[in-house]
Amino acid sequence: MNSSLSQPSRLSLYLNLIRWDRPAGSYLLLWPSLSALWLAAGGFPGWKLLLIFIVGTFLMRSAGCAVNDVADREFDRHVKRTAQRPVTSGQLAARNALWLGAALAAIAFVLVLTINLATVVWSFAALAISIAYPYAKRVVSMPQAVLGIAFSFGIPMAFAAVNGGDSWRWESVPGAVPPLAGWLLLGNLFWVLAYDTEYAMVDRDDDLKIGIKTSAITLGRFDVAAVMGFYAAFLLIWAAIGAGLGLAWPFFAGLLVAAAIAGWHFTLIRDRSRDGCFKAFRLNHWLGFAVFAGVVFALQVA
Repeated sequence: MNSSLSQPSRLSLYLNLIRWDRPAGSYLLLWPSLSALWLAAGGFPGWKLLLIFIVGTFLMRSAGCAVNDVADREFDRHVKRTAQRPVTSGQLAARNALWLGAALAAIAFVLVLTINLATVVWSFAALAISIAYPYAKRVVSMPQAVLGIAFSFGIPMAFAAVNGGDSWRWESVPGAVPPLAGWLLLGNLFWVLAYDTEYAMVDRDDDLKIGIKTSAITLGRFDVAAVMGFYAAFLLIWAAIGAGLGLAWPFFAGLLVAAAIAGWHFTLIRDRSRDGCFKAFRLNHWLGFAVFAGVVFALQVA
């Protein structure tokens, strides 16, 4: 039998590298970014910004996966869930993965260049924190907090995109992102801590053996309680923001649906099984979608 028939194609390796068949991670980035975009615009932000943020989110998440897999390739080969990733398994050269990541990030940057200077400036900060995250787990006891900042950077960029208008003057940069964006980012950071701790709970046994630092290891037997506390902090902070903005009832209805989903996740993770924790992580995007839908409908009825 021809051995090439059992070998994955070059295209399938690249698609596997960027998690083409697993878009849940992109949704986790997308929903808070779109929520911020709607809040910044006071409603529908226009097709241009909507499409740029959707396409840009998928591009940057894909680029991040490529960089992460290269950075973690020596660790991932010791983890059951990641041992067969293209770079880790040696099927795809690290330099090729980095070239693809750079190309995707460059395309995303071209999209940002069509908005305004404020968004461009914030995009550099977003890129820096995204590159730093894969290495944080070597030195930070809860690297999920670094990921939380990286996965929340769509929020200030959304405000910059709306408030900066079409200006390419430096004077438009400082006031483009209001304190509201910082509070939204803080709340969203707790959501990332919740779902990425669930993700870390899947690999805890392997991570302990190879010496990687994660929130699941740091929190120990308090992991489940902490995850639920993170969910609560996220929802309470966003509820306080909504109340302060005077958002209509659909926003709070969306938060209630999100809270119900978080409660369901407790039943999935309380026994700390790999399957339960991974399912909770994988379906977390529905929680984010519930909040986003609440924002959209609240601004429609306002």
